Amino acid sequence: MTELKRPNCGARLDRLPDSGWHWSMFGMVAFALLVCWSNAIGGLVLAQLKTLGWTNNSISAMFVALTTAGMFLGALVGGIIGDKIGRKNGFLLFEAIHIISMIAGALSPNMTFLIACRFVMGFGLGALLVTLFAGFTEYMPARNRGTWSSRVSFIGNWSYPVCSLIAMGIVLVVSPEMNWRVQFVIPSILSLIATIIAYKKFPESPRWLESKGRFEEAEKIMSAIEAKVEADKGIKLPPVADTVDEVQHNLPYSALFKGALFKRVVLGSMVLIAMNVVQYTLINWLPTLFMAQGINLKDSIVLNTMSMFGAPTGIFIAMFIMDRLPRKVMGVGLLVIIAVLGYVYSLQTSMTMISIMGLFLIIFVYMFVCYASAVYVPEIWPTEAKLRGSGLANAVGRISGIIAPYVVATLLDSMGVTGVFLFLSGVSIVVALSIAVLGIESRGASVEQISVAK
Repeated sequence: MTELKRPNCGARLDRLPDSGWHWSMFGMVAFALLVCWSNAIGGLVLAQLKTLGWTNNSISAMFVALTTAGMFLGALVGGIIGDKIGRKNGFLLFEAIHIISMIAGALSPNMTFLIACRFVMGFGLGALLVTLFAGFTEYMPARNRGTWSSRVSFIGNWSYPVCSLIAMGIVLVVSPEMNWRVQFVIPSILSLIATIIAYKKFPESPRWLESKGRFEEAEKIMSAIEAKVEADKGIKLPPVADTVDEVQHNLPYSALFKGALFKRVVLGSMVLIAMNVVQYTLINWLPTLFMAQGINLKDSIVLNTMSMFGAPTGIFIAMFIMDRLPRKVMGVGLLVIIAVLGYVYSLQTSMTMISIMGLFLIIFVYMFVCYASAVYVPEIWPTEAKLRGSGLANAVGRISGIIAPYVVATLLDSMGVTGVFLFLSGVSIVVALSIAVLGIESRGASVEQISVAK
């Protein structure tokens, strides 16, 4: 029997010109991220449930904590499952878990049942985010992989304003008893549509199939992709030379705790710690910080809303510069800017300067969010361990998101707003140094080249 030739999928994918096929892959992943907003409606649902007498502060804290715990477990376990069963199967499985738990949550007879459903939602969502962000990097060409991932992040981050607008609309026509249930049903239906589209159109990753030694399946999918690109662009693709890049098979989970991969676990975890600590501190605490500076509640809400326009603006800017700057330079630079700008911002007292500097701070923070969650951490792993490595780093990052609020509360009481921003600046500088020392340069490098980088 003739031995099947390795299909060399990495080099073949990297030499594809941007085409309708790339845009279709982008569309499926971006749409799935946009509509999986169960996490984004948490505060809106709790507000409704409080008016109905279902919850109090203690119960709401449990609701939030178990959601975070579910996302932590989903990132950790989902990465293991996704590397085992593949990118497409992982996509479909985690969507199914997320959808079913949202529907069950919408039908909850009491708060205890809803909280249990919320934990499962968190699991499904945590696993889905890792699968979509990390898996997507295997399909896009090395030359502009960061740009494509940034585009996905830009669309996905509109889920917060979109679900808020929908909530504002349905509150006018739906009773309070049904309002929060409908808020779960809408993303369930939209996510089901995304799942059906993915089932019919989303191909398994040829790189993943090749890493598993499934050369025949990889060749079949790779050839179909090339045929679509050739038909779309009206060209004949040039052949690629065989590469000497090693494809690692059956990489055990323990490999993440040794050598070069452990270095990436530490690097990825540090990057996501900075992202979680800075992003979620500002999202959850900004109105409180404004009030601590002597600004009244009404003006605090206005300033917070104005500042949050910086989120989509920051990601939009990141799309255009992501593949123009070396990854290490961009990561270190953004964190240093955040550290300095955050401290200077904490010293402001006039409404004008607070609003202007707050907007710019959020812009740079979300440029880093895009860099960390959509581009750098997902792309620094070999194919065989991509979801496990990214999932482990995401899990560690979520732990920091659980601890940080307690640190912020303590500092706000003891040192005021300046103390909080000194903490955020300190975290930013430590992680900037970590990227400078431990970081690998992945801009423009193929997945296979990144796999063997030290």
